[in-house]
Amino acid sequence: MPDTIFQTIHASCVSFEGKAVLIKGASGSGKSSLALQIMAFGAQLVSDDRTELRRIDNNIWAAPPKTIAGLIEARGLGILHAEHAPSAQVVCVVDMDVVAIERLPDPMVTPCLGLSLPCLHKIDTQAFPAIVLQYLKGGVQRDV
Repeated sequence: MPDTIFQTIHASCVSFEGKAVLIKGASGSGKSSLALQIMAFGAQLVSDDRTELRRIDNNIWAAPPKTIAGLIEARGLGILHAEHAPSAQVVCVVDMDVVAIERLPDPMVTPCLGLSLPCLHKIDTQAFPAIVLQYLKGGVQRDV
């Protein structure tokens, strides 16, 4: 039987082809807005505002709490319905509380349930949602 660790955190999560990005940040930092923008490019909602995380062996899996599955907040409008993934493997984290400054930053990681996950900081550009989606699709080239 695999080793399982469980935690519910304040974060949103979207996935593309089973690979998920966990979007963390303070209330009002833009987690739901970023999730909606990435969804507009073809990603699927996993969860909004609260995300259940499970570590199974050396992988982190995200799922929505049952009470909010398929729901996402659009600030100023209300709660929207969205098709959602029942779970997805988390491959990176976006920290909305830290703004990236360097053009080509060193790789960053953040702890999650005893593992280290790649961490992206918020980038002040309209292309940020597309950047996150492309990261999910192909990762990042580090040996430039």
